[in-house]
Amino acid sequence: MDKELRNRDIRYCVDRSVFHETELGGSTPPSTNSGRAIFNAAKNKLRCSRSAAKSLLFKFIPILQWLPHYPVKEWLLGDIVSGVSVGILQLPQGLAYALLAAVPPVFGLYSSFFPVFIYSFFGTSRHVSVGSFAVVSIMVGSVAESLVTNDNFTLPGNDSIIDMDARDKARVEVVAALTLLVGIFQIILGLVQFGFVVTYLSEPLVRGYTTAATIHVTVSQLKHIFGLPLSEKSQPLSLIYSLISLFRRIHNTNIGTLVVSTIALLCLFAVKEVNQKWQSKLPMPIPIELVVLVISTGVSYGINLHEQYGIGIVGNIPTGLLAPTVPKTDLFFQVVGNAFAIAVVGYTITISLAKIFSMKHGYKVDSNQELIALGLSNLTGSFFHCFAVTSSMSRSLVQESTGGNTQIAGSISSLIILVIILKAGELFTALPKAILSAIVIANLKGMYKQFMDIPALWRTNKYDLLIWIVTFLSTICLNLDIGLGVSVIFGLLTITFRTQLPQYSVLGQVFDTDIYRDLSENAMTKEVAGIKIFHTSSSIYFANAELYAKTLKAKVGVNIDILIEKKKKAVMKRKRCLQKVMTLAKKILSNTQRESGLEFLVNKEAIVGSLQTLSETIPNPPTLQSLGLERLSFHSLILDFAAVGFIDTVGIKMLKNIFEEFKEIEVDVYLVNCPGDILRQLQSSGFFNETFTPALIFPTIHDAVSYLSRTHESSSLQEVTAI
Repeated sequence: MDKELRNRDIRYCVDRSVFHETELGGSTPPSTNSGRAIFNAAKNKLRCSRSAAKSLLFKFIPILQWLPHYPVKEWLLGDIVSGVSVGILQLPQGLAYALLAAVPPVFGLYSSFFPVFIYSFFGTSRHVSVGSFAVVSIMVGSVAESLVTNDNFTLPGNDSIIDMDARDKARVEVVAALTLLVGIFQIILGLVQFGFVVTYLSEPLVRGYTTAATIHVTVSQLKHIFGLPLSEKSQPLSLIYSLISLFRRIHNTNIGTLVVSTIALLCLFAVKEVNQKWQSKLPMPIPIELVVLVISTGVSYGINLHEQYGIGIVGNIPTGLLAPTVPKTDLFFQVVGNAFAIAVVGYTITISLAKIFSMKHGYKVDSNQELIALGLSNLTGSFFHCFAVTSSMSRSLVQESTGGNTQIAGSISSLIILVIILKAGELFTALPKAILSAIVIANLKGMYKQFMDIPALWRTNKYDLLIWIVTFLSTICLNLDIGLGVSVIFGLLTITFRTQLPQYSVLGQVFDTDIYRDLSENAMTKEVAGIKIFHTSSSIYFANAELYAKTLKAKVGVNIDILIEKKKKAVMKRKRCLQKVMTLAKKILSNTQRESGLEFLVNKEAIVGSLQTLSETIPNPPTLQSLGLERLSFHSLILDFAAVGFIDTVGIKMLKNIFEEFKEIEVDVYLVNCPGDILRQLQSSGFFNETFTPALIFPTIHDAVSYLSRTHESSSLQEVTAI
């Protein structure tokens, strides 16, 4: 009967939890105790599952968490002002960076709307401004130019004329496929919690890479500044080839284009300097990019610069949005490597800026969610012909400094771009391309300041300086994609070099404290009598195990190998002497056997007594003192493992050799500050035995020093008492 009731209760709980979840709270509980327990467990599990689902939803779509609690009175005005300011800045940058991405300017507007709007829903940073960025745009452009070259779109019968419409259409297709793959990579990396991948791109590497990319961006815009029709290259040494081609054609410079570019650059740099100098007094930065954009478009339209002076203009900018289309997936194989590089670089820039602002304003950003947010932005944008985006330093600073508090500012800036796409895009048809190039170059001013990293790194860290320089040179010479790969590999190699050549030191005790520091660097330390303390700054593995043992022997001030060799020779010499005495004794005994019995017994007793006395003078095992060798000035060696993160099998074998060799010369070896993982590894590898037990391990240096000092003092007193 009880079994039937219990089965009924189980079926009841299962049915109610699966098909009637909302009624669990008010339903009649089962009749048996076991049934009530199952009912309550199902009820609690349901509550937990609802809470987990809600938490997961809020984590995946952060706007659902903060928007209901948005303080309208305190933050809305700041977000509106910030959004308008960023939108004004986003317009000229979007048009300009489209040239870097090798697509028509209107696609820069698309890339300033769709991804920005999507990020505001999924991003966790409240202050970064997502959109077009020079470094990522030039990376995209290099791929498009390498796969879709001008030579493939020359008109039949005239190689000097290029079918621009067909070429641009093909490049847009490549860029869309590349952006889709970038988004997929970022989403996958975020879902598998792979946000830590950015740790392989150190700050010197990123800054060296972006500085080199700045040079690439500047050189790519010189053809628009001088008005020269230069061919585009995307290969190793392409930067050098572009400069050579530029100087060969410099005499064909379009003077009108150069004058327009020069005036625009002077205005941009001058006003940006004013913005920076009077930053604290201006309510918002002067939107000089927009001012130059509007004035130059008006002048170009009024004077007809294109017809009168041959100045290149943007041309037709269609109004309205394009229908979404699926990018060509058959291009994936050609762009997969570049897509991964762009995904990582774009994420690195975004998370770096996000962490700066989060630390300043006291909130947290989720690195993995940032990957997903960027991935969704690029994924969605690819269906609307956008190129890959990331965060912009200049726009993010404007968004933060003008009072932006949330990504509502980003949504407002994207809506401003939407209005321009729908209604005002055609107004910029007469805009000179030289103006867009001038805007690009003017916005790189802050990036060029990164050259000041060189003297700073020279003073602080030579390894980081080497990474910076190698990254810069490889990116300049080998182009952006290959340069990044070389930089990452070199950065990882420097880690290997640094662990292969760590810092080793002998520690001493700071007077009357439990603090131990390097004897060679601290005048307040003194060496503990009879004890050597050896410290390493790195883990111990196959690449540096031999160096560890070699340096240890050199630091203790005694040539251990020679001393062990001397001991072996002394022992062998003593054995040979003993064998000679035994041989001589046998001869004497054989001769005395012929003598009288009484005399034989007397000689035999004398010889046996002499041999016994000789054997007693040789300890077993023999000591250095008994062999006539000099005794060492220390009796104990402490190995500090505080900085040892791991040790491999080669390191363990080397460590065991150290224990055995120092034991041979009457020095006991101890381990201190040994991490638990290393202890478990030593235990599982059979390191410990009857001679070397876990009792040789101490939690701290001071514990080991205190124990050894007391033990040695008591041993010395016993020796004195025995004497």
